[in-house]
Amino acid sequence: MKKSVLLAGESWTSTATHVKGFDLFASVTYHTGSQQFMALFEDSAYALTHMPSHDAQTRFPSTLEGLQAYDAIILSDIGANTLLLHPDTWAQSRRTPNRLKLLRDYVEAGGGLMMIGGYLSFQGINGSARFRNTPVEAVLPVRCLPWDDRVEVPEGFTPEIVAHHPVVAGLGASWPHLLGYNEVELKSDATIIASVPETGHPLLAAGQYGAGRTLAWTSDMSVHWLPPEFSAWEGYGRLWRNCLDWLTHDTAAR
Repeated sequence: MKKSVLLAGESWTSTATHVKGFDLFASVTYHTGSQQFMALFEDSAYALTHMPSHDAQTRFPSTLEGLQAYDAIILSDIGANTLLLHPDTWAQSRRTPNRLKLLRDYVEAGGGLMMIGGYLSFQGINGSARFRNTPVEAVLPVRCLPWDDRVEVPEGFTPEIVAHHPVVAGLGASWPHLLGYNEVELKSDATIIASVPETGHPLLAAGQYGAGRTLAWTSDMSVHWLPPEFSAWEGYGRLWRNCLDWLTHDTAAR
């Protein structure tokens, strides 16, 4: 039986204004950065469900039992407000469950949680992801900074593997470059697996909370911080499969 994984976020809508001489018009386009990631697991031991950000505000589970339908949950480029402000609370001033607290309880009870970086991950652009001092931060292996935590590296950096860990098994020491990440602080009881050269900031970290496991990958899963050279790398799929194996306590990945 396949293990069930929920990927929440990793989508956005863009608006543009086009000016052509005297005339102008607007356009709206929808984007998702999950296609290549999802394709990695089409013939695997995992059944992935992608819940785009605009759906997660309403459809993300609001009970512990709903979360426990999944063996692992990935939050990617989705801010805390999307999970905190269900439309019943935002538009109708009704009380609703705190889904950040539920995620903490989910991990404590044995679930696996991973946060993947982006403009709306960790603390995010202009500090608007707002995971600092939340129950989700409490279970992650890293602490969020109290300000805009993006580090743009347009010249690129090559990840440095600093620990032997099942998550990087079989990947070797030579990785493609990345173009940015969210700056975070490693917790004292966590394991840093890969770091950013020169700064030493965590790129990939692992932790334990209660009976569950957590991972933090502070760069993207797709554009713009993760360039085509990385997604074309033969280790790209192995990296993410290793992550899910470890999060779900797969014996082969220990």
